[in-house]
Amino acid sequence: MAYDADVIVIGAGLAGLVATAELVDAGKKVILLDQEPEQSIGGQAHWSFGGLFFVDSPEQRRFRIKDSRELAMQDWLGTAGFDRPEDHWPRRWAEAYVDFAAGEKRAWLHRQGMRFFPVVGWAERGGYDATGHGNSVPRFHITWGTGPGIVAPFERRVREGVARGLVQLRFRHRVTGLARSGGALDTVSGEVLAASDIERGAASSREVTGDFELRAQAVIVTSGGIGGNHDLVRAQWPARLGTPPEHMLSGVPAHVDGLMLGIAEAAGGHQINRDRMWHYTEGIQNWNPIWAAHGIRILPGPSSLWFDARGKRLPVPLFPGFDTLGTLDHIMKSGYGYTWFVLDQRIIGKEFALSGSEQNPDLTGKSVRDVIGRARADVPAPVKAFMDHGADFVVEKDLASLVRGMNALTDEPLIDEAGLRKEIAARDREIANPFTKDLQVMSIRGARNYLGDKLIRTAAPHRILDPKAGPLIAVKLHILTRKSLGGLETDLSSRVLTESGEPSSDRGGPLPGLYAAGEAAGFGGGGVHGYRSLEGTFLGGCIFSGRVAGRAAARAVS
Repeated sequence: MAYDADVIVIGAGLAGLVATAELVDAGKKVILLDQEPEQSIGGQAHWSFGGLFFVDSPEQRRFRIKDSRELAMQDWLGTAGFDRPEDHWPRRWAEAYVDFAAGEKRAWLHRQGMRFFPVVGWAERGGYDATGHGNSVPRFHITWGTGPGIVAPFERRVREGVARGLVQLRFRHRVTGLARSGGALDTVSGEVLAASDIERGAASSREVTGDFELRAQAVIVTSGGIGGNHDLVRAQWPARLGTPPEHMLSGVPAHVDGLMLGIAEAAGGHQINRDRMWHYTEGIQNWNPIWAAHGIRILPGPSSLWFDARGKRLPVPLFPGFDTLGTLDHIMKSGYGYTWFVLDQRIIGKEFALSGSEQNPDLTGKSVRDVIGRARADVPAPVKAFMDHGADFVVEKDLASLVRGMNALTDEPLIDEAGLRKEIAARDREIANPFTKDLQVMSIRGARNYLGDKLIRTAAPHRILDPKAGPLIAVKLHILTRKSLGGLETDLSSRVLTESGEPSSDRGGPLPGLYAAGEAAGFGGGGVHGYRSLEGTFLGGCIFSGRVAGRAAARAVS
């Protein structure tokens, strides 16, 4: 029986584009399938802020940041907390990825035309001991052009493959089955969906107009995770994080539904670590949504005071930008699914960035002039739009009015003005001299020792209740679904493994013909991050695992 292509790639997101580009370089014929219309090519990467994790980069060295492969590996292992037998391959992928990030990653991307914002961000700072969770140094490199700037070189390479007759792009093809013939998985079947001209990210029609069956020597699954499927998120929610919240925002469109993971599993692939997931705790409702329950994440500096639903400060070290999963754990045990930032205009103007390419038009549009304009503005325009129109923002001149506004946004008026004033005033007293026992104030001063933070990310310490810094601002924060950290278990060649892991197609080991990359593979191995992420590692994980899968499949097919 004839093959329709050498390799079929399922999913036209970042990992799928990278894998296809590598196959094109090897001269292989590829069919790239995606259930969404062509305008959504690039998947979730398009919407991203474009953060990439590099180790000992030129940008770091310019800011006198001393980084190394050894320090990065220490941080990765302390963050991941690998503790299961099935963490064998995830840990090996982690070692390989850190080698890549400390080695050829930046130079390889630079050769393809990617450039990076000169100031390195410091995400997931941890706040524990040296061997615990978090980045010991700034490593978050923003791509010039944000998410679209990351997608562009790989989309260009794929479209060059189309022009050479090596790639067929088949959008609106939804896969429903994988099958074997002759021992190897080589058949992909599914439904053809009605053409759709909806805007990128919006819900597309599920009207079926036909079916298809295709065959290839190898199949690569790059279909993404589960973040748009709240029912599946709740079904896989780990008991260690308590009861999942009744209300969640979506950081990804609804078509990120995880259904392909079940199809690969039904074909014999082994899915592991499905209870490991990465959801943000600083989600806000998008005032101009594209998809259902569309949420945006605040990328905060360290100065906002973080309160639970009853107005009590979150404990050390759960400060903004320090420990996403630790904060999620604390919130879920509070009995409420939301929290509050309380700050002032001086803080929001310098410390609030919003995740997403569409929320950063200056960086996305590669405009130096607009970047300078943002730095000079009292409040950046995208943030000001949320202050003016966002359902979760309260802006008032005095604390009494602020508290009334906060209580108006909740079912119960839980915030007590006297209690909140006491918390803020106590913190403000710590600003009066260079000595303090407030660890958040220490962290603010420590952050400003890094020139990058001092320039654009951390406001000078000041009293929040000082009228000169006002108006006062409260932001209601929701849980925002985003990434599944588990996925299909893969070896270091991105081959999907069967449950037993033994080297036999009948009793375990690699499932002949099937590969996986990107979020579908837990960004490598079935969970390269373990329990937590260092940030800037999701896009990089898609790039690295997609490259590995494409090259391995190219070697395997005749």
